[in-house]
Amino acid sequence: MDLHRTSILNQMDYNRESKEGKPAQSTEERLDSGLDSLKEEEYQAVAAEIRRLQVNCEQPRLPAEPDELPDWKTQITEDEDTLLHLAIIHEAKDYIKPMIDKSRNSDFLNAQNDLRQTPLHLAVITNQADVCQHLLVSGCDPTLVDNRGDTPLHIACHLGNLLCFSVITQYCQKEHLHTVMAACNYNGMNCLHLASVYGFLSLVESMVSLGADINAKEQHNGRSALHLAVVQQNLSLVKLLLKKGADPNLRTFGGHVPYHLTYGYSSSDIREELYSQTDPELMELPDSESDDSEKEEDVQSDEEVGYDDIHWNGH
Repeated sequence: MDLHRTSILNQMDYNRESKEGKPAQSTEERLDSGLDSLKEEEYQAVAAEIRRLQVNCEQPRLPAEPDELPDWKTQITEDEDTLLHLAIIHEAKDYIKPMIDKSRNSDFLNAQNDLRQTPLHLAVITNQADVCQHLLVSGCDPTLVDNRGDTPLHIACHLGNLLCFSVITQYCQKEHLHTVMAACNYNGMNCLHLASVYGFLSLVESMVSLGADINAKEQHNGRSALHLAVVQQNLSLVKLLLKKGADPNLRTFGGHVPYHLTYGYSSSDIREELYSQTDPELMELPDSESDDSEKEEDVQSDEEVGYDDIHWNGH
C-alpha cells in the first residue's frame, strides 16, 4: 500500500480565496485521515503498522498432519522382536545406527521382546559396547529388566563384560546407576553378587568405587559378597573385599558369618585370612536344626544368557 503526501505547492492553492469570495478549505479540514498533519516519524510509524496489519491478515496455514510411524517401527516378529532387536542380534551396523538416530528419546528404544529383552540387553549379550553407548546417549532406559529380572548391567556382571559394563556405568544417569546396582534379580542377587559369584574382581572393585553397597545381602540366604567369595573359594576376592571394607562379622539369615562357611573346604588360606578379622565371640557355629541348614545353593554357571537367534536378511 503506497501512501502519498500532499505537496507544498498544492497546499498553497488551498490558501487562496475562491471565486465566490469564500475562503477555501484548509488542508487539515479536507483530509479526514490527518496524514498530512503528522510529523515524518509519525507518518512512517503509521505506514509500518498498516503493512504489519496486511501481513497478519493473510490466511493462516493449517497445522500439518502428524506423520505416521514408518513401517520399520511397526514390524514385529512372532517373538515380539522389532527390527532393531534383529539388527542388534545379527550385528547389522548399517541398520542399527540409523534406527537409533531416528528414535531418540522414544519408546521404540525400550521395546521388549517375549523374553522382555530391550535392545540394550541384546547389545550387552552380543558384546557391542558401541551400540550400548549409542542407545544410552539416545535416551534408552537402563533400569528395565528381562524375564529373569536382570537389567543390562546384571548381564554385563554375569558375563564379565568389562567393556559394556564400563559404557553403561559411564553413560548411565547417576540415579539410574544407583538403581540398577542395588536392584536384585529374580534369583535375589544384585550386580555385585553376580560379579562375586563369577569371580570378576575388576567389576567388583569398580562397583564398590561407584558406590555399590559392599555388605548388601542376597535375598535367598542373606549372604554378602564376602560370603559368596568364601563359597566360591576365591582367596583373591576375599582379600579384595576385606580391603574395600566388607564386614567379616556380617551374619546370614541363618546366623553364619563368612568364617563359618570355610568349614568343609580343604583350603585353609581363606580360613586363616578371616580368622584374625572375625569377632572371637562369633567363632562358634550357631545352633541349627540340621548341619546343612545353611547349605549354599550352587549358581547355575552353565546357564547361558541367551536370545532368540532369528534369521534376518538371510543371516
